[in-house]
Amino acid sequence: MAPVKARPLLEAPHLGGRAYLKAHSFAADDFLANLLAEMVDDTEGLALVAVGGYGRQQLYPKSDLDLILVHNKRRDIAEIAQAIWYPIWDRGLKLGHGVFTVSEAVNISKTELERATSFLTTRLIGGDDELHAQFDRKIVDLWHKDTESMLDKLARSVHDRQSKYGEAAFQIEPELKEGKGGLRDLHSLVWAERAKEGFSYPFYEETRPHSETLAAARVELHRLTGRPGNRVTLDDQDEMAAALGYPSGQDLMLRIAQAARKIAWNTDEAWDRWQRGRSRNRRMTDRTSITDQLDMVAGWLELSVDPADDPISLLVFAEHAARTGLPMGRITLSKLAERGRPLPEPWPEKARELFAGLFMAGSSAIDVVEDLDHFGLMERLIPEWAAVRCKPQRNVLHTYTVDRHLCEAAVYAASLVDKVVRPDLLVVGTLLHDIGKGYPGDHTEVGVRLIKDIGSRMGYSAQDVGVLVDLCQQHLLLPDVATRRDLTDPGTIRAVAAAVDSVEFLDLLAALTEADSVATGPATWGEWKAGLLGELVRRTTQLLEGGELIDHEGAFPTADIIDLMKTGQRTIVAGKDRLTLVAPDEPGLLSRLAGVMAVSGLDVLEAHSYSDSEGMAANQIVVQHASGAPVKWDAVGELVEKALNYRVALAARVEEKSRAYRKYKRRLSAAPPRRMVTVDSEISNVATVVDVHAPDSIGLLYRVTRTMAEFRLNITQAKVQTLGPEAVDSFYVTDAEGNKLDQNLLDELEVAIRHAMEPPGDES
Repeated sequence: MAPVKARPLLEAPHLGGRAYLKAHSFAADDFLANLLAEMVDDTEGLALVAVGGYGRQQLYPKSDLDLILVHNKRRDIAEIAQAIWYPIWDRGLKLGHGVFTVSEAVNISKTELERATSFLTTRLIGGDDELHAQFDRKIVDLWHKDTESMLDKLARSVHDRQSKYGEAAFQIEPELKEGKGGLRDLHSLVWAERAKEGFSYPFYEETRPHSETLAAARVELHRLTGRPGNRVTLDDQDEMAAALGYPSGQDLMLRIAQAARKIAWNTDEAWDRWQRGRSRNRRMTDRTSITDQLDMVAGWLELSVDPADDPISLLVFAEHAARTGLPMGRITLSKLAERGRPLPEPWPEKARELFAGLFMAGSSAIDVVEDLDHFGLMERLIPEWAAVRCKPQRNVLHTYTVDRHLCEAAVYAASLVDKVVRPDLLVVGTLLHDIGKGYPGDHTEVGVRLIKDIGSRMGYSAQDVGVLVDLCQQHLLLPDVATRRDLTDPGTIRAVAAAVDSVEFLDLLAALTEADSVATGPATWGEWKAGLLGELVRRTTQLLEGGELIDHEGAFPTADIIDLMKTGQRTIVAGKDRLTLVAPDEPGLLSRLAGVMAVSGLDVLEAHSYSDSEGMAANQIVVQHASGAPVKWDAVGELVEKALNYRVALAARVEEKSRAYRKYKRRLSAAPPRRMVTVDSEISNVATVVDVHAPDSIGLLYRVTRTMAEFRLNITQAKVQTLGPEAVDSFYVTDAEGNKLDQNLLDELEVAIRHAMEPPGDES
């Protein structure tokens, strides 16, 4: 039987946000009140009650109708329930429902927090108003009778929910309802206020304009997708922005981030204040308790320091709060914002020490920066911070907004300070390395200009400012080389050594690279990349310290593989993350391996190829399963054998896999991926390096390597990365005679590779 198509209770495309929610709730009220009157003649001892979001008059386009029938032990309640629920279902509406006596509702509220909270905000749709008033009173009495226990449960649920869904303010695809700073945090304040009067004052009122931003966005999300979802994906952001009147998806996401940030901060402050109040009531004997320390930090400034007299006090309190893990408190922050003065320029040495110490304190620094930001104090320290504050990056490669990314990176860098000679330059350089992303133009070039001013303003010496500038200038050098170049080639190592100039700077840059990668997201850091970065740093350090570079030290093929080649037989060796094929040389061996990996659902990270003068070839391919699961090499090896024996329709199988993948493909970046072929003929003495930037797709490596085989090119090494929606593949190639490629051949190759970038039948 086909599902019933829903008939909306209200369309009202001209209404948005709270106006729509109320109008939709009123429309539902009318529909349900008429239904009750039509179906039930006698409503004595019976009440149809809106609960949850509907009870709050916050009925979103695709929200469930949350309803309960409250009765006074009526014998006909089952028939009444069917008479009410079935017409709702027949209309195709989603219904959250229940049938309770008052005592049953109270008892279930004692054990089920979700019910207890939904019963706190109710409205009578129709029926016995005295019974509804009794229901409401008994539920509130339950919360008042055991307030501390109920609030404890609520506080735990808030923490667990926020941990599960993350922080809406800093996510690239925020969760508008359940994420930290989302609408559910506001609901929690409403519930807590009903349980304990004054709990949410003044925090709820401060968040009202920001709650309207999220409510309006959620209304449009439901309209756009036709589903009751809450996560704003990259697929939806631009269209939502247009419907809401924002110039672009970037502007919408910035506004959502700002709103969620305000909601999260006020929610945290409300719960922290309640916890401090509880602790004050409990403590009697231990005068050095944690609460005394909290009070001391909150009142210290007010009692002993006037920020108008001592501008460095801002950093004194910030560093102390980060180091001790104690909150600064609203009194302190307000006093600093209202009466504090900008630091003198250049900063005194103590200010620089405190600023670096703030981030070297570890993860607690992130909460301190959040507190400072809420009162505009980070901008007082670094005016350029305003441009990156809440700025979305809009690429799934990035976990966080720009400002949060910088804080996360600086805090992670603090864990690496024992690897460098200047910890202060490491954390400050890491904090500033992407500061240029707040401005138009290339973020590195802009960042270099900004950091020259920021570093001088902070009072760093010209030499130290130069280090900070160079860290920004070179912050992409090591990851690009490690993942795209041949680390066994001395030319690669010499180029890096010339760029970094000293071991001390190399160590700083390596630590920044690791911190930047980890803070960007899981797709940009892993065992493979960490190993490559470590090898690059080791070999570059060796050269900078005067050591000799052995030509192609550790290069493919190893001695064991050469021995296999001498047998003249086909051999396949597979295990862990790599497969090695030794076989008589023929065109397209690497391409066929790449095709098998694509069909098998394996992501290729790296590939090597070598041919000897005896007609044998060795190919090695390093892979990982997209899910992280171990590779099932028996099945993969069997498919490799078939491909080598021309017993499988490899091109068709790859295309079939690609088509299936495209059905479920979603947008991964606001900006379209690049389609670009670049050539470097200098970095290697023996090969031309061809870099391919293309939209990521199943079988891309197979198609590109097959194209190169058609030109009878030798691929000695390939490195493959997927950066969000974009594949960045690098190939070391020579012509059939083993020479670098001439320009005419390169021109034709570029045409062919550009054609190979697109999967067959792709309409993008």
